[in-house]
Amino acid sequence: MNTSDTIIAPATGSGDAGIAIIRISGADSLSALFRFFTPTGRQTELQSHRLYHGLLRNDSDFVVDEVMAVYMAAPHTYTREDVVEIQCHGGQQVIKSILKLYQSFGIRLAQPGEFTYRAFMNGRLDLSQAEAVSQLIHAKTDSSRKLAIKQMGGGLSRVIYNFSSQLKHILVLTEAWLDFPEEDLPDEDIADFIAVLTDLKSKILTITETYSCGRVLTEGASILLVGQPNAGKSSLMNALLGEDRAIVTDVPGTTRDFLEEGLSIDGVPVSLVDTAGLRTSSDIVEIEGIRRTEEKISLADLVLLVVDSSRTPDQLDFSALESCSGRPIFVVYTKIDKAIELDFNTFGAFPVYRVSSKTAEGLDSLRHGISSFLKKDYTTTDETVLLTESRHFEALQRCLEPIGRALFCCQNNADLELIAFDIREALYFLGQISGETTTEDILDDIFSGFCIGK
Repeated sequence: MNTSDTIIAPATGSGDAGIAIIRISGADSLSALFRFFTPTGRQTELQSHRLYHGLLRNDSDFVVDEVMAVYMAAPHTYTREDVVEIQCHGGQQVIKSILKLYQSFGIRLAQPGEFTYRAFMNGRLDLSQAEAVSQLIHAKTDSSRKLAIKQMGGGLSRVIYNFSSQLKHILVLTEAWLDFPEEDLPDEDIADFIAVLTDLKSKILTITETYSCGRVLTEGASILLVGQPNAGKSSLMNALLGEDRAIVTDVPGTTRDFLEEGLSIDGVPVSLVDTAGLRTSSDIVEIEGIRRTEEKISLADLVLLVVDSSRTPDQLDFSALESCSGRPIFVVYTKIDKAIELDFNTFGAFPVYRVSSKTAEGLDSLRHGISSFLKKDYTTTDETVLLTESRHFEALQRCLEPIGRALFCCQNNADLELIAFDIREALYFLGQISGETTTEDILDDIFSGFCIGK
């Protein structure tokens, strides 16, 4: 992206609204504003960060719109450039006319994410904070909003900076002693290196373990309802959703394909999937539905094995359990209002829930169990950092390798050059999270996922 141009874009979403905001950023922002804007008070100068009423007029002196405009002088702006924001009426024709007006003056339409890209390039945000801006815009639940706000405020950035600072201290000392090859590095320094690297390795491992929870809270979890036909899967889905979305009949095999619906369970975005009942069938459509169910199981974050408690479990129930092998499983006994005498531990050491879709008995307990499983213990304190981006997770995993090698070298009195090499490599991977060592291709990929105007 060319950051020397002055750019313009709507900062508010598409669609008609009462008010829209158009943002301009760059060296020519103020002169561009005055080219078409006439303040009501006829001011010739605008104070920074103060809102002014006035009219936008085109070259023919026709009024385009009545607006409020604010000029914000660098560096106290989002992009750390001069910025102008125009609050206009929110009709799409009004917005298009204003954009066309300023494009005729030579102001370029911004690319997706270009305002945030400039904030990053000008040191307003590091890369993890910039990514959090996009996460905040696309947050599906209050939990994902809170995570994005925390990361945007520098929660992850501070942790990465702390890790980098400790590694840089080791690197500085190592390279200093490399300049004096006739002297050995003092034992106390080696001992300090070992302590620091051991602590860093432990902390990075702890953070990487939060990724599954962070991913679920931002992207959502896939929960499959699996069981034999007529076990009550569709009724359970409707009960959890609070509305009739799945067709419920007494005829086994009513659900022949999977039905997927979204909901929020205690702030966790969830995709609930009602699947075809698992059994041997001669129906071509049902066979395909069963095949798709088995395919979906391998991708599920959690499987609810649905068992009808009004009858004794049979081989089809155990076959359904076997098909879920390797996935996290909750055993959910349905129709508890009609239950017979059963051993509810028949299926082994899985969490067991007893519910009635008809009376709602046990549903709150099931919801709480799902929430606790997906959230684990990571959201209980404000100090906890959760990874939400696969890019950050992969960078930290790769960072562990050179840290482990450097630790081994320190413990075995290896050549200082090997230690320095591994520390530089670890710093490189940490820099990919903050943006210090990120390539242009990766930056383009990250910011292209933003909306225009942010």
